[in-house]
Amino acid sequence: MAEAKDLKSFQRGFESLLPYPSPFFAPSMTKATSHPESLILLRPDTGEEFKLALTDGSIRATDLQQVLLGKDLPWILSYDPGFLNTASCRSDITFINGDAGILSYRGYPVEQLAGVCNFEDICLLLWDGELPTSEQAEAFHQELSNEAILSADMVELFAAFPNGAHPMTMMTAALAVLGSKYPDSSDVLDPKNRRRQMIRLLAKTPALAALAYRRFVGLPVVGPRPELGYTGSFLRMLLGKPGEDYEMSQTVQRAIDTLLTLHADHEQNCSTSAVRNVGSSQTNPYSSVAAGCAALHGPLHGGANQAVLEMLNEIGTVDNVTNFLDSCKAGDRRLMGFGHRVYKNYDPRAKVIRGLCHDILSTIKDDPRLNIAQALEEAALADDYFISRKLFPNVDFYSGLIYSALGFPPEMFTVFFMVGRMPGWLAHWNEMLEDPEQRIVRPRQLYGGPALRDVPTASERR
Repeated sequence: MAEAKDLKSFQRGFESLLPYPSPFFAPSMTKATSHPESLILLRPDTGEEFKLALTDGSIRATDLQQVLLGKDLPWILSYDPGFLNTASCRSDITFINGDAGILSYRGYPVEQLAGVCNFEDICLLLWDGELPTSEQAEAFHQELSNEAILSADMVELFAAFPNGAHPMTMMTAALAVLGSKYPDSSDVLDPKNRRRQMIRLLAKTPALAALAYRRFVGLPVVGPRPELGYTGSFLRMLLGKPGEDYEMSQTVQRAIDTLLTLHADHEQNCSTSAVRNVGSSQTNPYSSVAAGCAALHGPLHGGANQAVLEMLNEIGTVDNVTNFLDSCKAGDRRLMGFGHRVYKNYDPRAKVIRGLCHDILSTIKDDPRLNIAQALEEAALADDYFISRKLFPNVDFYSGLIYSALGFPPEMFTVFFMVGRMPGWLAHWNEMLEDPEQRIVRPRQLYGGPALRDVPTASERR
């Protein structure tokens, strides 16, 4: 009985892919098992059968081309707006099980990595598949140090941006411009050259991000100090003063390093898909990650933690939490920082960031919004309305509080996200170019416009 139930569920799932009524096609299986090997589509009007191979729980969309329909609709297309159930690639980098609340990089749970590895280790893990030895880590650090300094013309670029330009807008432009300095970056089919460009991009990203911040708030430029480490040098460029040593809080450095680690990759999200899509035309990595940066700038992707802060400010006090949640249930407000497209359980990154938030706020300053956030989380997770809808805190719920406590404006929150996501973008870009099945991305569409018609004459259009 269990196998029959699984079979019916599978058939219903496949029927949802069909762009027209399912009676035209009757899915059936070669054998009634919970792990079928193929899928047969039966066309009742002709009796014709079409056999589709099943591999890793999926069918190849191009196999649907054998299901011939007629003159106007030659074959079946899968229709999936927003790619809710479409695998665009095979990847060995990141695994997510949203129902179980699992996120792993190359098989390692992210909450374990965040506790024992620094961000540079995570970069090598994403790129090469294994955590580095001490010798490999030192060599990698030296490679990054050699590429950390920006040229004078890149610094001048930021001075040319208008006052008030958003830091993410500056980052998107700067990443694309940076590629113009390296004409050899267009040779994307050379693995050694790809690696060289990846090192350059990763090394220079913190300097670009710091320039965007200091231009936005009107502060003078502070250069990198690679000997402080990736995160330490980044913080000095952000918060230091020209010509002075920057006394760094180890608590702050550890928190930022952990946040970068938690943001390093997240499978085929909007910005990573943008990097892959643009990179599929074999453009250089600078243009590819600039596309990812533009995608991340959107409020539905990288800007959600800013919305959480605005929500906490609106709530104002712990006493208002119950009324606020009631208004969310009534549809008058949205509960920001809860729920996720993939996770139907507690986001594992949110658990780590929750602890970081306690550490930072207890060290730097007392922020009443943390008490509001905790009360909001506790009340929502005890309410059947939110539990039944699988609305659990996500990565954005506490991260904005940390950045705010460090004195950064909300416009910078997504920039931190971008710095952390850079190694993941580059890992996917490189993996895509190594994939023998990779083709230039060119989705199909379902046309809903007028049927073929003749162009009217000028007199007929009067």
